[in-house]
Amino acid sequence: MSSQSASLIPRLRQASREMVRELGFMQATLAATDYPPSAVHALLEIGQGNALTASDLVTLLGLEKSSVSRLVRKLVEAGELSELAHEQDARSKQLQLTARGRQTLQGIDRFAQSQVAAALGHLSPAQQCNASAGIADYARALRAVRLGQIPEQPECGSIACGYRPGVIGRIAEMHASYYATRAGFGQPFESRVAADMAELMGRLDNPRNQVWVALQGERIVGSIAIDGEGAGGEAILRCFILDAAARGQGLGRRLLAEALGFCDQWGFVATRLWTFKGLDAARALYEEQGFVRVQEQVGEQWGATVIEQCYVRAGVAGR
Repeated sequence: MSSQSASLIPRLRQASREMVRELGFMQATLAATDYPPSAVHALLEIGQGNALTASDLVTLLGLEKSSVSRLVRKLVEAGELSELAHEQDARSKQLQLTARGRQTLQGIDRFAQSQVAAALGHLSPAQQCNASAGIADYARALRAVRLGQIPEQPECGSIACGYRPGVIGRIAEMHASYYATRAGFGQPFESRVAADMAELMGRLDNPRNQVWVALQGERIVGSIAIDGEGAGGEAILRCFILDAAARGQGLGRRLLAEALGFCDQWGFVATRLWTFKGLDAARALYEEQGFVRVQEQVGEQWGATVIEQCYVRAGVAGR
């Protein structure tokens, strides 16, 4: 362990204790419910489709099997959960929320959304991004320790969010270079990208809008943006691009994960994007994250004829 890492331990311990207290985990019940933290977390995981059996909950919650069995039994008796015969394993039962359970989950989500939104109001946009990324990284590291996983190698490049000088021009440049070679696009396309990004950057004061960049040192080598003012409560995913020198390093997957995590946190009804037929690497990433193609049409507005494709990913509540 480096001296720098050692010096961070007291600060992280103090911050962890404060978060536990401020989030209400020292209380007998959590999130304005009548249930303890373990039950609230179980309802959240089952409601998101992340845990379908009691065995799944053992791993996800880090609890003993006997504790999970008692927890599930109490939630079933309370009318929050129902148990169904597992299609492939007769010894296991699939867990799902009842109508009452879904109502309880909606209340938990409202409480948590309000709590987090109020806290974010005390942070600047840059601090909000740093907090989101830092807490997520720390949580993943704690889970890796609990599961005995081997530490990952340092990643190539970093992800940052928010406006920074030169970001509009750099995003336009990466798009122009890639699509000139790939599809024969020229000035109309580059101008459209630059104008669209300039317009979105002017709306970053709305916390439902955000842009992320991949960095190698201080150089921008990738981007993605979320326009959270789409019609019908949808988010629009825009300007997802990587510089040629940055491909194959996992940066695209990390950018997409940041943007979709943001969408899930805000609870958008769905996330929609438009792309072009033939971009197989991007399409595979989209489908991996739950996007489904819903529309295809001929487009001639970019200076060359292409097949435009629309993909949609349902929001958390619809999955």
